[in-house]
Amino acid sequence: MKITPVKGTNDYLPQEAQLRDYLQRRILNVYTENGFEHIITPIIEDIENLDKSDGGDNLNLIFKILKRGDKLDKALAAGVTRDNDLADMGLRYDLTLPLTRYYANNRDHLPSPVKCIQMDRVYRAERPQKGRLREFVQCDIDIFGSSSPDSEVELILTTTEALFAIGMKNFRVRINDRRLLRAFLLSLGFQEDQLDSVCISFDKMDKIGAEGVIAELKGKQFDEGAISRFLGSLSAGDFSLEKISGMLSDPAPAQSVSYIIDKVNELSDGKFAIDFDLSLVRGQGYYTGTVFEIESIDFKGAIAGGGRYDNLAGKFLGTQVPAVGFSIGFERIFSILKEKGAKIPEAGKKIVVLYPEGELTGAVKKARQLREAGYIASLYIQPKKTGKFLKHMQEHGYDGFLFVGRDEEPKFFEEA
Repeated sequence: MKITPVKGTNDYLPQEAQLRDYLQRRILNVYTENGFEHIITPIIEDIENLDKSDGGDNLNLIFKILKRGDKLDKALAAGVTRDNDLADMGLRYDLTLPLTRYYANNRDHLPSPVKCIQMDRVYRAERPQKGRLREFVQCDIDIFGSSSPDSEVELILTTTEALFAIGMKNFRVRINDRRLLRAFLLSLGFQEDQLDSVCISFDKMDKIGAEGVIAELKGKQFDEGAISRFLGSLSAGDFSLEKISGMLSDPAPAQSVSYIIDKVNELSDGKFAIDFDLSLVRGQGYYTGTVFEIESIDFKGAIAGGGRYDNLAGKFLGTQVPAVGFSIGFERIFSILKEKGAKIPEAGKKIVVLYPEGELTGAVKKARQLREAGYIASLYIQPKKTGKFLKHMQEHGYDGFLFVGRDEEPKFFEEA
């Protein structure tokens, strides 16, 4: 049997797991201090819900679960070969669709608006590579039931506060509105039913560049004139909020973005920048208005993202419910902080408590005394090769040791 984890997933050693736990605790504490409440949803969702969730390219990355027993036998006997007809469930690809279903199912027991936290694993059938895992953790906060741009401001301020709390300091916030982008694309000559596809290509600008985006649009056989005008706009590079807002008959989207930028600037104490960026799309198709991302300046790339998705709840309830959310990309942040040698400042010193076999009672009593004094005490029967054992424990993050029956106080490796 294979000892390595499935490609795109990771095993985590104790020190790595401790760092992950610490970072998630810090994020969760900030979220809860800001009035958001932790909920839990299942990893498994109905396949029909997932397929109808407007998740963009993520819909091609769903891990699907085969029907079982009689249901599978009947499907196979009927000659069914399509994945969707052979599957009845799938693993969630993000936390937004499960949250929306949760809200629809439990809305009678929730306040309005409701502020939710989800911190859990999600799954995508990615091609594994650096920065792209098949199993990864997202840290989400969402607000259901408020259409006010104050909700966006609150999400941005809370998320950036969480990032500061875990040591991520040099970043900027990018913000756009899908309605502004759609108006811009329509003005270039693209058709309404082409806009989602154009946006998906435009969203890849930072990865494949302008030439790659244009090549994709030509490959989709869109109007040459529209593509040419799009290229001209990219070359000119004038995507200011003032210019784009002039293309709209409805000033509300531009006013909303301007309000969010002004309020965040007012309340952020200059700790980070927030800028309008028309090229920000976000890949999920369910976004209806504001979209935003936090980009690390030191480490190049997005570390958090989200937006408004006012129509998703309507797929369950038949009526629109305003909703907006922000998600921290935990795996990228963990990787960055791990490489920087991040420490857990609040952890007590870790002590190896060694005792002769048969002397467990005294060892437990001594370990309790150490824990009451603020240490982390771990019991081990004294091995034959004590020096080699202690060296190994030091390499795995222990700070010192104590021999039961010999030492009153722990000895620390740097002093030994």
